[in-house]
Amino acid sequence: MTVILHTEAMHRALVRMAHEILEQNEALSKLVLVGLQTRGVYLAKRLAGIIQQSSGQEIITGTLDISLYRDDLHLRRSPPNVKATQMPLTIDGKTVVLVDDVFFTGRSARAAMDALNDFGRPQRIQLAVLVDRGHRELPIRPDYVGKNEVTDRGEKIRVKMKEEDGVDEVAVVKGGGER
Repeated sequence: MTVILHTEAMHRALVRMAHEILEQNEALSKLVLVGLQTRGVYLAKRLAGIIQQSSGQEIITGTLDISLYRDDLHLRRSPPNVKATQMPLTIDGKTVVLVDDVFFTGRSARAAMDALNDFGRPQRIQLAVLVDRGHRELPIRPDYVGKNEVTDRGEKIRVKMKEEDGVDEVAVVKGGGER
């Protein structure tokens, strides 16, 4: 296991990402950060907090579980563990920034966009990820990236967050599989 982001480095990456989001989105009243379950939810809340601290404006957040929208449901041995989805009253006409911990093939981002359609029609959708590890299978790329980390397909990116794991850390794990 090789640690690629420790607590301070993760915080710096989030601050940079938050400022990039601010620069690209002048109408903060129309901005919604939606975290993908599970760690994307914590990342979205942290990004919203940093943006609020910088701008003085409250940022709306939501949570989205994409388990039932994935294109590999039929390949799983057991049903997915579906978690809470909590969206703002409306996303119509808003800029929605989907927030996830790791960007790999692009399939989770595609599933998230499909899921968003059930909640309205945003003006535009952006994607923010803590780690982009490459290996695209779909023509999707993130707009905001905390760290680019080229990996082998047989490696895994393990993201730990204080809210879920008691520590902030991102590591590359050898022989870890598909995440």
